[in-house]
Amino acid sequence: MEFTGKKSAIIPEGVFIIGSYDENGVPNAMNAAWGQQSDYGEITFFLAKHKTTENIKKTHAFTVAMATVDTVEISDYFGVETGNKVNKIEKAGVHVHKSAHVNAPIIEEYPLTLECEMKSWDEETGILVGTIVSSQADERILTDGIVDLDKMKPIMFDFATGTYRVIGPVVGKAFHDGLNLR
Repeated sequence: MEFTGKKSAIIPEGVFIIGSYDENGVPNAMNAAWGQQSDYGEITFFLAKHKTTENIKKTHAFTVAMATVDTVEISDYFGVETGNKVNKIEKAGVHVHKSAHVNAPIIEEYPLTLECEMKSWDEETGILVGTIVSSQADERILTDGIVDLDKMKPIMFDFATGTYRVIGPVVGKAFHDGLNLR
């Protein structure tokens, strides 16, 4: 079967929750799937205009939380409601505190959060690049001081079916398993 470009399955798509403050210090969150690590200590998103992008243009800071099995409901809510009409943080009943490193909120329900400074925002392309200043991880998802994805249970967005899926178990060792073919 052949699919048009707009229906192609590009996998995986992350489920990132971007946190920001508006000009009055009110926290906001949005669900974004089109993002990726773009360099060491850097994350890039491809976004349309949102309350979040307007906030980030003003504060030059944001947080990025990784959605998990345990946060599916609130993560999806942050994507179906607009912060221009509703205080999503309040409505979702989540708890926030200000990042120690950037002017953005950390949503306490998420076990892993990146604290980012805006490196660039291109209004025309919608490309937001952030420098990761620090990361906060809940002890419950760590093994020997490293984030353990089996404990964290991050989810991905399956664009083809409009569903969230769990990222699965380890199936190989990077930069190692292919060495057998040298």
